[in-house]
Formats: sequence, structure tokens, C-alpha cells
Amino acid sequence: MPWSCELLITHLTRSREMAAASLPLVEKSFLRGKWDAQISETTAPATDLAKLVVECRFRDALTSSQARTLFRPISRDLDLPFKGLLDLSIHPGSDSLEQELVRLTLAIACLHAFVQANWTGPDLGIRPLDLLTGDSDGTSSWTEESLHAKAITELAYGGEPAYHLVKDPAFLRLSQLLVGLTYNHIQSISWWRLRVAKVHQQILDEPVITPEDFRALLEPLGSTLASEPDLAGRLHLELGLLEHHFSQDKLAKEDFIKAARSTGLEYELTGALGKRTKFQVNELSQLVLLAESQLKDDDSAGEASNNIKQDESSQTPDARAGPDTTDANVPETMALNDDTLLEQTEFTSSHPAGSSSRLSHIDPSSQPPLHPLDQCILLSLCLNVRNTSPAHGLTAEQMAPYVARVISHPRNWSVHTMALLLRSRLESSRTRTVERSTFQLQALIDQMPTADSAPSERLLYFHSIPLPSRWEMEKELAQRFLSLGVIKSALEIFERMEMWEEVVKCYGALEKPERGITIVRDLLEGRKAEADAVVARGKVGTSTRRRALEDGTRHAKFWCLLGDLEPANAQAHYEKAWTLSGETSGRAVRSLGGWYFARGKYREAIGCLEKAVKINPLLTRSWFILGCAFMRVEDWEGAKNAFGRCVAIDEEDGESWNNLASMYLRIGGRKTIALEEKDVSVVPYPKSTPDDGALPTPGISFENKLLAFRALKQGLRFSYENWRMWYNYMIVAMDVGELQESCRALSRIVEQTGDKAGALAVDEDVLDRLVDAVTRAPAKAEDAAAEAPPDGSGSGNRSVVHNPNEGHGLYRPVRQLFEHTLLPRLSTPRIFRSYARLLSWQGEWADALKAYLDAYRAGPASTLTLTSSTTLSAESNLEKFREAVAEVHEIVDVLRNFGPRVEGYKWRFQARSVVRAFVGRAKEFEDEPEWAGLVELLEELKGKDTD
Repeated sequence: MPWSCELLITHLTRSREMAAASLPLVEKSFLRGKWDAQISETTAPATDLAKLVVECRFRDALTSSQARTLFRPISRDLDLPFKGLLDLSIHPGSDSLEQELVRLTLAIACLHAFVQANWTGPDLGIRPLDLLTGDSDGTSSWTEESLHAKAITELAYGGEPAYHLVKDPAFLRLSQLLVGLTYNHIQSISWWRLRVAKVHQQILDEPVITPEDFRALLEPLGSTLASEPDLAGRLHLELGLLEHHFSQDKLAKEDFIKAARSTGLEYELTGALGKRTKFQVNELSQLVLLAESQLKDDDSAGEASNNIKQDESSQTPDARAGPDTTDANVPETMALNDDTLLEQTEFTSSHPAGSSSRLSHIDPSSQPPLHPLDQCILLSLCLNVRNTSPAHGLTAEQMAPYVARVISHPRNWSVHTMALLLRSRLESSRTRTVERSTFQLQALIDQMPTADSAPSERLLYFHSIPLPSRWEMEKELAQRFLSLGVIKSALEIFERMEMWEEVVKCYGALEKPERGITIVRDLLEGRKAEADAVVARGKVGTSTRRRALEDGTRHAKFWCLLGDLEPANAQAHYEKAWTLSGETSGRAVRSLGGWYFARGKYREAIGCLEKAVKINPLLTRSWFILGCAFMRVEDWEGAKNAFGRCVAIDEEDGESWNNLASMYLRIGGRKTIALEEKDVSVVPYPKSTPDDGALPTPGISFENKLLAFRALKQGLRFSYENWRMWYNYMIVAMDVGELQESCRALSRIVEQTGDKAGALAVDEDVLDRLVDAVTRAPAKAEDAAAEAPPDGSGSGNRSVVHNPNEGHGLYRPVRQLFEHTLLPRLSTPRIFRSYARLLSWQGEWADALKAYLDAYRAGPASTLTLTSSTTLSAESNLEKFREAVAEVHEIVDVLRNFGPRVEGYKWRFQARSVVRAFVGRAKEFEDEPEWAGLVELLEELKGKDTD
């Protein structure tokens, strides 16, 4: 029976009130991916639609009356953008809250339908054309192909094209438009914009920075959700994953740790006794990750969680420790089947090695299952180990326990898939595991289209893990084949996925570069269609219309690729790409800037590269080349800013740290820059220095010198083997008074270059100043403390004894520099004299005399043959003779002064031997005035050593 108008109004009003009361719960259900049972049962259409979307019934939601109304085209002209085809605005006079909820619901439905089609599977039962075809005959000419091409064009962003073979891109574009509307009642809209942006980033060729500051936008929501540990954990985790995608490792790590704190996850990387091989007899300490969840388990983990809980009660500890792959709702875990390695580490100890651990109550061989959200956090922390650690075997060893902890208890399809993928990556570089690694990756790709688990379970934690799309996983498989040398199999995958840049690389590896050029030209000239589906349809006029709608940024990329392949015409090709893209292609202007830089056209390179970094400011290589171009034109301020951006994006870029330090030293100075290979600059050390020990750097403030010192210190953490950086560091450390660091740098330089460079590896000016800094203090520590000014405590300032940059605080590292680094490798007069001065300061007279004699023997007075038959000119010979005579007098004075202080040392005999030997080799200079002085000295030394 039809309702009366009054009853209808009353019903609608009550429905709206109930919908408003349950709105926060509906939003939380969207975010969690599980319908909250506390939501009142209503007949409100918006709430019913929301429940369909949470349950992943996308076909029912997107074919509902609300969707038909919202997505009804208002124009027949397909040349208009999607925004012009649809009327998505809030209509005045109607319930704005309910309209906002409907729009958010359909935005989520479109987003998750797109994710299901391209990430999680199984295949959808609806296409974008089903949404947008109206009742009028004006849309009957629309095709899936035309919608696809329009969406791909509009999804290109920041000069980067979207992957053209992505499935149903119109769903993502519609979701973008819907979340981009104005919302006055939806509190979580910024979170959904973050999720849409994350998905959008993954279909672009390269990451492009988003204009929205999601961290600031989501801060109020984070405060609101502080009492909801699972939602707060999800929020921090998703922010961290976005930063991870942009290679902002520090920010990502902070967010991952905040996520763990929010959920109460406790974890600790420690050791426990165990075995890793089948024939291992002795138990050794093995790395293990202990972890325990504080979140309450519910039905969110799906049936897999329940099945595992039921099975665990009847399993032995060893069985519970291993991966449970008996449940059909998780991907298959491939067995290792190795004759030596165990499937997993067998822990024989029931307690970790650290007895003081807060998780010492956990048995490493039988850890409790983790909540799926905590598993996501562990996998993200594992990614951070990879991002912030050097690329060597230890990194894989650190990551493996995180992955093993998640794999041991499968709780969710997507989370387990991500864990298996990470294990596959870790095992790809080991001989005994590379086979399973490849097979596992292939199995993960094959299981995506299957229906072995519900779509709701697959989407439950999708936003909390960096799960790659299906085409990215296939690309990874092809790259795995390339690393194994199976080039043709890789080529087959790349061609099927139409990844033409990788196809060209494969032909280059097969020594068929001309084949790559032919493919790119065929694509540009229309002789080769990209999509096989287009060719299969064979419709008349399809190719022309497709080319009219095709993404210009993708064509621009082809021209860039052709420029890389044809260096002779590279400039014309890059300029063509830049014009074709409407001056939005970052790839084109980057390539053009690099082309100018390689040919010494630095002004032109700067103009291009400034446009490139404005389009995509996340690429360190563009900033680095821009900084080098600024250096070439002596624009130090511009170079400083460019290298500063380099290290802000990638703090492990040692060369950028070095060049940044050089820029600090050149701002305000008058030096001319000296560039070495790879544009690593070297700060020249001045040969003449003032007596106060400060290096002459006119016009450079101490603040800039200190900034340069800190930059070099940071850069050396990542370029420890770069002797040029150590040289710069030594000079700047000396300049700012960090003498102990300068001593350490000099030691590293000699260790790295001493074998090849010999005495040239030592900056003897620096060495002398280090010795001066030590010997200026009194020889006895108590005297140094007594002579120091008071520090206010009523006694002498004893800190001077421990100051690492002078006196006794510097003495130990300087002496180790001589005895462990310099003297075992090098023997020059100046090094021996500096060492002798250090020993004299300590009163070690015998060793000091030996060092002075070693200096004399290494000098010209002992080694030069001064006769008329030498190839030197007479004038040069005379000059050398006079220098040698001065050295003879100097060593005799040293023996006369220090000899008597050494008990039993016959210094006169030693001095006479030195003078006689020299006189015997210099008889050709008997007519010189200096000769008489030598004879007189020899007579003076005649006598007894007891005198």
C-alpha cells in the first residue's frame, strides 16, 4: 500500500537522523574493511549501499540506483574530460550528508574495484562502460576502448604516463573525481584521498610528488583516532608507505615505529641457539625476531585465522613454528627441497640469548600468532632495513627474521602474499635458494586471478602493505630471468606487457640494438599497435580514434627512448618529446639537460634541469647534475641549494655531501673550483699558513666552515673509501679546530693511497701542525692542568688534559698515526723529524735521536752523490751541496744536545761518522767556503764521548 506524504516525510527524517548518528561507525567500517555490527539496521539507501561496498559486492553497488543516478552522463561528447561528462556536485535542497556518504561510498567502490582488477583479483564482474552508459542513445557509440584511452590520458600526472595496459583505469579516474569533491561531513575524506593517491602513484612510470601535505591534513584525524589502536596504527603505516614510495626513508621509519606503538606491537631482534643446515652438529646463535601482538583478534583475519587457531592446539611446538600452508585461503608456499639447507631455522633453545629481554618469555621455536595488522607493520619495518642499510649480505640477514616471523603464521591472503614476495627477493641472490625464489614469484603471479579466497579478505589489508600490481610482479619476474641470463624469456614477458624500454634493453643485451630502434620507430609511426586487444577487434577507424585520444606523455617517452638509441639526433628527439608532451615530460627535459651538460653547454643545461626538477623534484640525479652545472658556471649558491636537495632526498649520497661542503667553502671566497672525476671537488691545501695555526680561507665565515665539516662527516658515513672526501675532511677539520678528526682523516688517506702515491699521500703541513698542537702543551699532564685557567671549581682546569684537539688529549692518536700508519709505509725526512719532535716532547731521547738520524739518512745529505760527474749543472750541484751541509750541521747539533741525555750513548762517535762520510763524498767542493766549516766541525768533534 502506498505511504501517505506525512508518513514518507517522517520515515525519511528518521532515516537521515539514524544515518547521521551512525556516520562515524560507517566511516570506520570503510577504513577497517569490515562492517560494524553496532550500526543500526535502517532502510536508509546510503547505509545499505555502504554495506555492499564493505562486503566487496562491487557489482551490486555500482549498478545500484544511486550509482546510476550519479554516473548518468550529461553530455554525449566523449572528447570532453570525465569531469565534463558527469555531474558529481552536491545538489542544493537535498540531504547533503546523505549525498556525501553516497559519493564517498561509490568512490571507495570504484577504487577497490580498480584494485581488485589489477592487484588482488579475482576478475571483476563489471566494467566501467556498465556505469556510464545511460538510457539515451547518445552513449551507445561509447566503447571500453575509448573510455580506457580517456582514463589513461587523464591519469598521466607530473609529466609521467600511466601504464597503458592497466585494467579498467576509468574506475580509478572516477574515484579520483569523487574524493576530490568538497566534503563538509565526512571526517575521513583526507585518508581516502591518501589511499587514492597511493594507488595512483603505483601506475605511474616514476613517482611524482603529490601537492597535498597528507601528514598535516591527517594530523587532526590521528588525534581523534588515538583511542582506536588499530585505526591509528593503519594511519601511521599508510603514511609511512607513501614516504617509502617517495624514498623518504627517515620519515617512513618514524611512521612505522609510530604504527607499532599505536597497536602495542612488541618486537625485538635477538639471537637464540639453533641450526640452519641438515648436517649441522653444533648449535650456533641464530638471528630471530621475537614479536607479540596486543591487538585483540576478531573475525577480520578471515577464515584462515580461525582455522589456524583451531589447529594450533593440537600441534607440537615444532609444527606450530613452521609455516601453516594447509589453509586454502592463503597462497602456496613453495618448498625449498635443498639437500643441505633446512626449510627454516630450527631453534633448539626455548629462550632467547638476552635474558634481560622484555620478550624473554617467548619460545623462539613456538611464537604466538600475530595480528595481521602487526604483520603488516613488521613487513614495513623489514622494508626499512633494506632502505637504510648498505647493500650487502648483512642486510638480507637482518630482513629474513622479519619475513620468517610473518610467514610462520599465515593470517591473511594479501599479507602472506607480500611476505612470500619479500622472501623471494631475499633468496634471489643465493645459489641454493634462487630456484625457489623464481618459482615462488611465478606462483604468486599465477594465483592472483584465482578465487581461492574472498575479495573482502584480499582487500582487508591492501592499503597497509606495499603489494605490487600484477604487471609489476611480472616485470620483476622478467628482471629475475635477466639476472639469470635467460634473456629470451625476459624479452617474451616484456613484449607481452608492452614495456618497450625493457624490450630495447633486452635487444641490446642480445647485441641487436637495431631491432630496438625499429620497434620504437614503428610505435611512433603507427605501424605497430600497442594493445593486442585493439588489433584483435579490428574495427574500422579504431586506430585513428585511439591515436587521437592517446596519451601525449607516452608518445613523448618513445621519442626520448629514440633519442637514447640515436645519439646523433638525440637533441632533436628530446626537443620533439618536450613539445609533444606540452612541456610536461620530465623525462624529455631531463634528457635534454643531460645532453647539454655532456657537451659543456652549462647555461642551457641549467635551464632544462631547473624545469625537470620543478616537474619531478624527487629524482636525485637531476638535482646532482644541476648542482654540477651550477658549479661549472661558478654559481655557488645555486649549487649549494641543488646538492642540499640531493642529500635531503637521499642522505646516503656521499658525493653530494662532499660537493655541498665544497659549496659552503666557496660561498664568499675567491677560490677557483677544481673538479675531479664524477664531479667530486677537492679543496686545495694552502702551502703557506700563518703562525697561529688557522688556515687562510679569506672571506669564508666560520659558520660555513663548520657546515662544510658536518656535511663531509655525514657524507663519509656512506663514502668511506673515497680518499678525496677524506682529504677534504682533513683540511676542513683542521680549519675548524677538529684536530683529532683531521688526524683520523690523514690516517685513512695514507691507508688508501700510500701504496701507490708513496710520500705524496701525506700532507706534511697538516702533520706538522698536528705535532705542534700536541707539543705546545707541557709534557707532563699535571703541569698542563696546573697551568690551565680555572674552570670555576676552585682548581685548575683539568679538561685541557682530555681535550681531543690539543696536548695530551691529541697525543695518543697522533702517536698511533706515526707508529701504525706512517712509519710502516713511508720514510721521508719531514715525517721522521715530526716524529722526533713528538718523542722529544715526551722525553724519549734515545728514540728521538734514532728518528732524527733516520731523517738525515732519508735526506739529500745522505743519499745524494755530489760529484762533478753528476748530470746536474754546476750551479745546481753547488746549491744541493750547501743544503746538505746545513743538514750535516743540524744533525750534529741534535746529537750534541740530545746525546748526553741518553746514558751510554756515544754521540761524538756518531757525529764524527756522519761528518766523515759526507766529507768523503763531497771532495769536489774543497774550494767552497762551506768546506772549511766542515773540516773545523770534524776537528771539534775529535775527543772522547765522556767529555
